[in-house]
Amino acid sequence: MVGRFYVSSGPVMDVNIDQVDAECILQNNVFEAGESITYKAYYNWKFIWIPAGEVVFSVQEEEEFYHFEVVGKTYPSYDSFFKVDDHYYSKVDKATLQPVSFRRRVEEGNYIRYDSISFDRQNNSLKEFIGKSISNTNELSFDSHECMQDLVSILYHLRNRKTADLKKGDKLPLKIFFDKEFFQPSITFEGRKEKKIKDLGTFNVLHIRPELIAGEVFDEGTYMDVWVSDDENHIPLLLESPVSIGSVKVVLKEYKGLKYALK
Repeated sequence: MVGRFYVSSGPVMDVNIDQVDAECILQNNVFEAGESITYKAYYNWKFIWIPAGEVVFSVQEEEEFYHFEVVGKTYPSYDSFFKVDDHYYSKVDKATLQPVSFRRRVEEGNYIRYDSISFDRQNNSLKEFIGKSISNTNELSFDSHECMQDLVSILYHLRNRKTADLKKGDKLPLKIFFDKEFFQPSITFEGRKEKKIKDLGTFNVLHIRPELIAGEVFDEGTYMDVWVSDDENHIPLLLESPVSIGSVKVVLKEYKGLKYALK
């Protein structure tokens, strides 16, 4: 069917919305409260991999909700080249793994943005406050879709997707709302492999290629290669991607609080 997104201060946008996929509503069997995963990011400049910063993903919970937080910062020695200070937060319904609210505050070079999203599942709508800071935002309203995810909740949703029957070339359907727009990026399954991860050893992995959302960092048509642990945890072990200038690599550095032992 066709869904229409109504922006309170802009034009109406028509988008094609697929039927609700079978894994729209999921229950968590993969992670638990207290999980914390740290990645080290490298930037490739003139064939030299430069340590640039770290990203930490953490999970907390209350009676009905999970709380996901993602904090990414460049090292002080890298700030003069391209400073990153990003904070993301997502509150998710435990029963469905669908987001209730989302918030981000990002500083990436000269790009500064704050936005928050509240999802009204009963009325299939959402409200976004977006601007340069929390005190300087515009309020926008949109029709939504029952399978909509935010930038953080989608990661934990994907970890709970079934993988046993995946075949090379299969596509994983996604529906994401981000920065006043509705996206349906594709993720292609590239097969099962063995992959050596720096300082951690060799793992059985699932190789996937997500299509990235174009913007300040990624160009249109850019794909990221991701190697995910082929075990009960389904955590990313290594990510590689081109960016507007050069390329980046993100490697698992340390972890704690995993629900299962990392094999």
